[in-house]
Order: sequence, then structure tokens, then C-alpha cells
Amino acid sequence: MGMRKMRWALQELEAPTEEPVTLADAKLHLRVDGDEENTWIERAIRAAREFCEETQQRAYVSRRFRMSLERWPCGRIIVLPKPPLQSVEVITYILADGTVETLDPSQYVVDAASEPGTIYLAPGASWPAGQLAPGMPIRVEFTAGYGAAAAVPERVKQAILLLVGHWYENRETVLVGSISRSMEFAVEALLWQDRFWYSGPEG
Repeated sequence: MGMRKMRWALQELEAPTEEPVTLADAKLHLRVDGDEENTWIERAIRAAREFCEETQQRAYVSRRFRMSLERWPCGRIIVLPKPPLQSVEVITYILADGTVETLDPSQYVVDAASEPGTIYLAPGASWPAGQLAPGMPIRVEFTAGYGAAAAVPERVKQAILLLVGHWYENRETVLVGSISRSMEFAVEALLWQDRFWYSGPEG
């Protein structure tokens, strides 16, 4: 009987510093001139970006994440979610006695050019052998995303604008965050080509 699938969790350590679509872009798309609805539009932009990121399983504007693992992988790789990967900042792990250790960067190689981004054990290296603390004692902190808002693909921005426009035109009948089936198809058509399927940290 094989080992069960590894449990893992992902935490966003910091929110993006900007949205892929600016307030001015959205207001132009909506043909809104005044500032009275700025707060509503900004909230709709955030919700639309979150919907699109979840659909594609990607990060758009770069930011830091922490992935926690319950154990070291059975193989020699750790596959990271939320492409595109920019960098891996640190890998730490907690031993059974509570000691926090940092995995020496010389023990692994980061492939940020491929999707998904992957951490490989260096030749001749192995995962630490000490007994780990219970829970999810291994933490990988990494930065993911395309970069600044200007680097986010245009079809993603168009999908965000479509969603914002849909919610703006249907405010009396739908809540921000819900979409009609026809709108879902239109948005997914823009996002499908670069949709990412994450199968877990062990690949």
C-alpha cells in the first residue's frame, strides 16, 4: 500500500500592491465619469481578480506566499502552486523539540523558468533526517506572479473588465462575486488557454 497523499496548505503573506486593472481602466470600460462609485468599482475589481486567479490557479501581480507541508516529499522535488514562480526566499522546518531550522540553499535548486515552478534536491543532497514536529512543520516561502500590473496578460485584464461590467449592470439582481452561466463561459474562454492544474507538492 503506497503512502497517502501529502497534506499541505497555502497562505498569502502579503496582498498585491496593485490590481491588474486600474480604477481608471474600469471606469472607462463602464463609461462612468464621477467618483461616487469608486469604492464599489474597486471592490468589484478585487473580486474579479480573485475569481480569475482561482479559475486559472495563478498569481497575477507578484506577491509572497507560504506553503506548509506535513512532511518531506517521497521523491526529490517540491512542486509549487500559483505560477509563474519568481523566486524561493527560504525553506524552514520545525523539529520535534521545537527547534526551527533553515534548509541550506546549497541543498536545493529552484527552477523558476518552468511551469509549475519546482524545487529540486541538489545532486548528492537529501531531505533532512531529523524527526519533525506534528502538523505542518515545513514552510516554503516564495514569490509568485507575472511582476507588476503591466506584465499581466491582456486577456486576463479583459476577463476582469467583463466581470466588473457584468456586476455593474446587474447590481439589482446579483451580488458581487456571482456570475451568470453565459458570463462564466465568456470569462473562461479568455482564461482557459493558460489555466493551470495543480496536483500537489509531490507532482
